[in-house]
Parts: sequence; structure tokens; C-alpha cells
Amino acid sequence: MQYYRDGYRPGDPDLQPAAPQAASRTAEFPAEVDVLIVGTGPAGTVLAAQLAAFPDITTRIVERRDAPLALGHADGVACRTVEMFEAFGLADALLREAYWVNEVHFWGPSDDDRSQIVRTGWVQDTPDGLSEFPHVIVNQARMQHFLLQHAARSASRLEADYGVSFVTLTVGEGDDHPVEVVLQRGGEQFTVRANYVVGCDGARSAVRTAIGRELAGDAANHAWGVMDVLATTDFPDWRTKNVVQSAGKGSLLMIPREGGNMVRCYVDLGEIPAGDSAIRATTAEQLTVTANAILYPYTIDVKQVAWSSVYEVGQRLTDRFDDVDDEGRTPRVFIAGDACHTHSAKAGQGMNVSMQDAFNLGWKLAAVLEGRSAPALLHTYSGERQTVAKDLIDFDRFWSDFIAQPTVDPEHPERGGVTSEAMQAEFARQGRYTAGLATRYEPSTLTGTSEHQALASGFEIGTRFHSAPAVRVADAYRGELGHVHRADGRWRLYAFGDEGGQGLRALAEWLTDAADAPTARFTPSDADVDSVIDVRAVFREDHHDVALGGLPEILLPRTGPLGLQDWEKVWATGAATDVFAARGIAPEGAIVIVRPDQYIAHVLPLDARDELTAFFGGFLLEAAR
Repeated sequence: MQYYRDGYRPGDPDLQPAAPQAASRTAEFPAEVDVLIVGTGPAGTVLAAQLAAFPDITTRIVERRDAPLALGHADGVACRTVEMFEAFGLADALLREAYWVNEVHFWGPSDDDRSQIVRTGWVQDTPDGLSEFPHVIVNQARMQHFLLQHAARSASRLEADYGVSFVTLTVGEGDDHPVEVVLQRGGEQFTVRANYVVGCDGARSAVRTAIGRELAGDAANHAWGVMDVLATTDFPDWRTKNVVQSAGKGSLLMIPREGGNMVRCYVDLGEIPAGDSAIRATTAEQLTVTANAILYPYTIDVKQVAWSSVYEVGQRLTDRFDDVDDEGRTPRVFIAGDACHTHSAKAGQGMNVSMQDAFNLGWKLAAVLEGRSAPALLHTYSGERQTVAKDLIDFDRFWSDFIAQPTVDPEHPERGGVTSEAMQAEFARQGRYTAGLATRYEPSTLTGTSEHQALASGFEIGTRFHSAPAVRVADAYRGELGHVHRADGRWRLYAFGDEGGQGLRALAEWLTDAADAPTARFTPSDADVDSVIDVRAVFREDHHDVALGGLPEILLPRTGPLGLQDWEKVWATGAATDVFAARGIAPEGAIVIVRPDQYIAHVLPLDARDELTAFFGGFLLEAAR
């Protein structure tokens, strides 16, 4: 991380000096806000952490509970989510606490005695090369704590207002805080006016109801119990993820939790009649009895249940994630996370997809409110994320049905079911999806077409930027190139060099000097040159052979209030790793444009001057000079 760019200060560099707006804030809830976030769940906390990077944007987050979430719900953290946490500078803290899911073990009925289970195989949880980060497990409450702490330590000093409930809203005319929101604290209601409202308030979302959206879908009439337990056991794989299929007694999914002792057990409770709510009364003691029956001849002796619940599998989705039915007017109200898509917990995607909803929306709200983009940009949120949610619903429907199948009885194959081998193969096949890496945004104003994809075949347009190791020239630091990306609303332009480097240097000179370059056209004259588009160069040569002193200023810019040089823009290949080979960069080099939410927007040739400016011109406003 970089700090001291605004002057030396002692103490924790993660605790930023409070912006004047934050320093002068009173305890009274403001009458007007730019963004009102309703709910401190996964989506709400990501959105708060992202908007906290912009002190000039007045953001408030309200939560009907009286205090932060203390106990679990979701716990699976996909590789993609850890990548996003790195953009907030939170990945190290997350990984230190988390349980790392390395393998999945499979258990099924013994051929000798089908009343007993035996281990039938295993697979690597996340295939090599998908991400530099692992799939991990950590309590949802801790995830939210990390994000809220990040927001509170930012220059915005953004903190949640607890004990405040959303009542209703009305969207009026005009551009100045047109959304009137009624909130309630204790027994007293009060009104706030907002430019934008985001409902992150769960499956029973009051914000969704206020804008006339509904969750549509079906229940699967299949119930599961879930419990987080501290237990002693003779089951040998207690500290690995397990899929256990019994002969006629149901299935069990076991996922170790952080801390070295706790395990989450998903217990198959079988088919239930439509509309039957009695199953929800199943106790943790009853779940334990069922789990022990499935695990026979092994047993678990539960010493404490930290949390438990029973739920019916179902998949539901709203038709749009905002308050407009066409592009006739700008959206003013949005919904994210469980407010717009619900599903089972089996694939561990709910919290992860919810967080990515907010990560998609946050930078767009900031770009519009700070005047970098027109309000029409906000239409892309529903279009992009509703498609992702539909894919999730389709996957979850398949996955829930698949793992709920009984195991095949070799004496009665006509009864159907799934073999242990088929279960194992399907887990391996779905690795990319469950790692959170299957999202691909289709061509739009924000995502280019594939005419030049061959220049960087490993950076597929529309997918997340797949980091790779490189060497920072200034200090020979060996690190991940993708980790330069911060959750600060900026676009990244990675210029991967050609053989000899002439094309890369020519591009850098143009970005430094030309009045029609996007770095000039879309950056305010009183702002740092990298405040909108952050340019990084990666040379196709050893870092010792790159002379920093002769590079164009865009690669060694003087920024911040003290006008200090930024020494971290220039990278090169390393002896141990070659980012050009790893990501399929053609000999002539390539420009890779990355969105603020880490997704690849376009791949262009190094000499694509007009195309580069035109692409940015599709969504950025020309800055006043």
C-alpha cells in the first residue's frame, strides 16, 4: 500500500485522516443524503466500504437491528470474493482468520455393509491456476465487520446507524434529492431526502416492496437443516469438507469453520409437502440424531451448537434490480443481494454474489455523483447483475437437485440415484463456478467486443482480471499485478509491452502529451492525472533493463497534494514467472482496460489511439478544461 503521499503522519496508516465533511458531522441524521443504504448485510457493507472512498459523497447506512450481526448465516467465501477483499486491503486479515478449503472428500455406503459409510474419493477444492487466492470459510458476521471497520477508518468515517428501520419511499420529480424516504427510530418516524436509495435488506426487502418488485419462483419442497457445532468425534475427516451419502438415511454436507474446531453440518431432511412449515420446528438435537444416523459407524458428540436453522430449498428472482421498467428515466432506487435473488446455501454463492452486486453498483453511483459519468450509466447495473443472478438461480436449481439425490443401490439400480463417482466428478466440473469466476459480462458500452482478444488471450473480455506475478521495476518487488487495483472507482489501463518496447513507450508518450488522449479528455484539469484512469506499464524485459528515468511522465506521475512521484506504475517480467506467457500476450503487446470492479472491459492494440479514446468516451464525460 502507498501512504505518506499527503505528508508524513505517525500511527496506523490504515486509519486515514478524517475529511472535513466527516470531522464536522453531527450525531443528528442529515435531512439530505446522496446515497442511503438500507441494510448491513453482505451487499450493504460492500457498498458502504466502496462509497466510503468518496468523502464528497454523503452516504448513510441504516440497519433495523440494534447492533451488528454476531452469528453466522453464510460462511463460504469464494476465490473471487477474496480477490475483491484485496481491493479493499482486507484479504490478509480475512485469510489469517479463515479456514482454507483445500480438498473435498466423498463418502458413500460400503459395498460390504451398506449400513456403514466409507471414503470413496476426493478432489482438490479449487483447481490450480484459477486464482492466486483460495476458497475459504469465515463467519458472515466477520466479513461484515471487516468491511464496516474499513468504512469507519476511511476519510469519510462512515458508520452504520443501528436501530433505524425503513418504512417506505416515494420517488419524486427533478434531480435534487428526489427520493423521499420515511425511516423510523424507536417509535418516531422521520423523513430523509436522497439522490439514490439501495435496498440491501434481505429476502423480505421493504425497499423491494416499495418499488413494486416481487421475488418470483418456486420452492423445491425439500428441506435441509444447518448447524454450526463444536463436537468430539471419531470421524477421521472432521477437518476437511465432506459430502456424505448414506443408504436411505439422507445426505450430509460438512464444512469445517474457522478456528480449528467448529464444523458446519448441512443435514438432509428430505422431501416435504408443499406449504409444510412444521419442518422448521426441527431442533438442533434432532439434526444431530439424523447426522449420526448418516455417519454410521462414526459418531459426533456435540458439545455446543453455535447457530442452527432449517430451511426449504427454493429459487426466486426479481425481473429488475431497480425502480424503472425501461430507460425512459434514470433509476433512483436499487436492490441488491437477497432482496433480488434467493436460493439454497449448497453452492456457497449467496453471500458472494450479493457482494458482487454491490461492487458492481458502488463505483457507478460514485462516477455519476462525482460527475465523471452521465446518469445513464446506472441502467447497466440491473442489466448486468440480473443476468448473473439468473445464471445463479439456474445453477442452484441443478446443484440442489443433484446433491439431494440418493446414492445408487447396486441391488436396485432401477430406483435411480447418483454414484459416488458421479458426485465426485460433478464437484470437480463445477470448480470454476463455485470459485465465483464464471461471470462474463456481455458486450455493452462498458464491455468491448472481441476483435482484438487474441492479443491477450488470457485476459478474456467481460471476465474478471486474472492476476499474475510480475516485478515492480522501482524496487524489484515480486508481487501480483492485479493487487495494484484498489476499490477507489478508478479505471485501470494495463499496457503490456511489445518486443523491443517501442510501441509501449509511444503509447505512454501519447497518453502523457496528447490533448485527445483519454487521460487528458476525461480528467479534470485540477485533478491528478491518474484520478480517473490509472495507467500501468508492463515491460517485456527484465526489470534491470528498464530505465525509469527515460519514461514518459504518465508512468512516473507527480500526484497528491505534495506532487510526489509515484514509483509503482512500471512493472516487468521476472526470471521465475512470465506474465506475458501466462496470460497469452501477443508479441506486439496489448492494452487491457479494467473496470473499477476488476472486470476486463476491453483489449486493444498498443497503437489503437482512436478506439481507446472512443471506448472511454462511451461512458465518461469530457472534463471541463
